[in-house]
Amino acid sequence: MLAFAPLHDAVGTAGSALTWFTTLLEPLAGDAATAAAIVVLTVVVRLLISPLTLAQVRGERRRAALAPEVRELQRRYADDPARLQGELFALYRANGASPVSGCLPLLLQAPVLLVMYRLFATGEGGTGLLDERLVGVPLGHHLGDGPVGGALPLFGALLAALLALAWWTSRRMRRAAAATGTVAGTPTQGPGAAVLGRLLPLLPYTTVLVALVLPLAAVIYLVTTTGWSALEQAVLRRPRPAPAGIDMR
Repeated sequence: MLAFAPLHDAVGTAGSALTWFTTLLEPLAGDAATAAAIVVLTVVVRLLISPLTLAQVRGERRRAALAPEVRELQRRYADDPARLQGELFALYRANGASPVSGCLPLLLQAPVLLVMYRLFATGEGGTGLLDERLVGVPLGHHLGDGPVGGALPLFGALLAALLALAWWTSRRMRRAAAATGTVAGTPTQGPGAAVLGRLLPLLPYTTVLVALVLPLAAVIYLVTTTGWSALEQAVLRRPRPAPAGIDMR
C-alpha cells in the first residue's frame, strides 16, 4: 500500500507515543501494558480534539434552535426552492449559524482519527504493536483467524460493549429527534428528512460490523473511542434548562 508521507509520519509519531505509554504502564499493567496504552493514547487524543467536538455540538444547538423557523420557511416557500434557499441563508447568517457549522469540526477530526486507525489496524509505525498480546491473544488477531487462547471470550466481550454503546447512542439520537424535531441539529421535516431520520440512528451499529474484520488492537481502540463519544454525548448534549430570567443561548 502506498503511504502518503505526512500520514506516515503522523502514524510514526503516534506509534512513538504508544511505545512511551506502554513503557510507562508496564510496571502496573504487565503483559497488558500495550492494550492499556491503546486505551490511554486514545483518551489523550480525544481530549486534545475535544474543542472541535464542542464546536460541533454548539453548531448543532444553533441549528436546532432555528428549526421551528426553518420549518416555517420550508412551508411558506415549498413551491419556490430558490427563494427558500435565500431565506434560509439569511436566517442562518442573521443568527450566526450555518447549515454546515456542525460538519466542519467533524471533518477536521477525520485526519486525526485516520492516523489512529492506521496505527491500530495495520501496526504501521514500527512499534511491533500487533505482535503484543492481551490475555494470550495477539493484538493482531482477527476474529476470523479462529479461537486462539481466549480470543472468542475477549472478542465477545468487546463486541458486546460496542453493541451496548451503539444501542445507547441510537436510543439517545431517537429521543433527541423526537424532543427537538431535529437529528443532529437538522430538521426532520422536508425533502428526504424522513429517510435521514430513519437512517442516522442506525449508523452507530456500523461500529459493530467494522469490528468484525479488525484486529484486536483496533477493536480495543474502537471500543475506547466509541465509549468516549458516548460520554461526550451524555455531557455535552445533556438538557440544560434555563433558570428564570437567564438566557442560556
